[in-house]
Amino acid sequence: MSVETTASSETASETAASSAPLRTAHRRRYLMCEPSHFTVNYSINPWMEPAKPTDTAKAVAQWQKLHDLYLNLGHEVELIEPLAGYPDMVYTANGGFLIDGRAYVPKFRFVERQGEAPAFADWFRAAGYDTVIPEEVNEGEGDFLLVGDVILAGTGFRSTGDSHREVGEVFGREVVSLNLIDPRFYHLDTAIAVLDPVQGVENGGPERANIAYLPGAFDDESRAILEERFPDAILVSDEDGSVFGLNSASDGYNVIISPRAVGFEKQLRERGYNPIMVDLSELLLGGGGIKCCTLELRGAA
Repeated sequence: MSVETTASSETASETAASSAPLRTAHRRRYLMCEPSHFTVNYSINPWMEPAKPTDTAKAVAQWQKLHDLYLNLGHEVELIEPLAGYPDMVYTANGGFLIDGRAYVPKFRFVERQGEAPAFADWFRAAGYDTVIPEEVNEGEGDFLLVGDVILAGTGFRSTGDSHREVGEVFGREVVSLNLIDPRFYHLDTAIAVLDPVQGVENGGPERANIAYLPGAFDDESRAILEERFPDAILVSDEDGSVFGLNSASDGYNVIISPRAVGFEKQLRERGYNPIMVDLSELLLGGGGIKCCTLELRGAA
C-alpha cells in the first residue's frame, strides 16, 4: 500500500470519527465474582478443554483489572462470594436478569452449574430485590439482553424458548426471540453487544439504543429481525467475534472489549464510542469474557 493510500485511509477514518454522534457515559452497577476457584475440569461449551492447563492466579489478576477499571470509570461493583467447586461462578452474567428491582434467577441447563443458582438467589434477596425463581431453563443475562424497553432473548443451546415467555411475564416487556446456530456462540451475549444501556434523549441517552452483532451466529429469520429492528447496528466480523469481541460491556461511551478484536475497536471509534481493551484470555479458556463476568444490577438495593 502506498503512503498516499495510507494517509487517505487515516484521513477518512478521522473524518468519520469527527462526524460521529457524541456519546455519554452512564454510571452502572455491576455484580462480579472473583475467580479464586477458576479452573477447567469439565466441558460444557466448545471453548472448554480440560486437558489444557489453566492458571488460577492469572485469571484472578486479569479479572482484577476489569474490576478496577469499572471503579475507575465511576461504576459501582458489588461482589458475590465464590463457592468452591463452582469454577464458572465468575461468569456472573449467567447468575440472573434484573430490571426495576426484580431479579429473575437462572435455572442452569448443566448440572455442573446448577449449584450456583441458590447462591445468586440468596444474594438478590439480601440486596432487596424481588426475587423470582424460574420454572424454565434459562441462563440469565447470558441469553437475555435489555435494549431500551425490549428484551432480546437467545435460544438454541442453553436457555429454552419457554423461558422467553416466562421472562416476558416476569417483567411485562416485549421479548424478541433470536435463534443461535453456531455452538461457539452458545449464549446471546457472545453474539450481541448492547452499546447503549440508556435509551431516550430525555434520559441522556440516544433516541434509540443500538447494538453490535455477529450475523453468522444467527439463523436467517433472526438475522432478518435484527436487520429490521437495528438498521444502524455495527456488524462484526467472525474474526472479531471468535475472540469474544462482542462479549463486551458498555456504559454508553466506554466499551470494554477484547484487545484482539481490532476491527471492532475501529468500528466503535468511528461511531463515537471509546473502546477500552482488557485481556481476559485466561477466563476465555472457560468460554467467558468481559460481559460474562459482568451482571448488570438494575434498580433496588
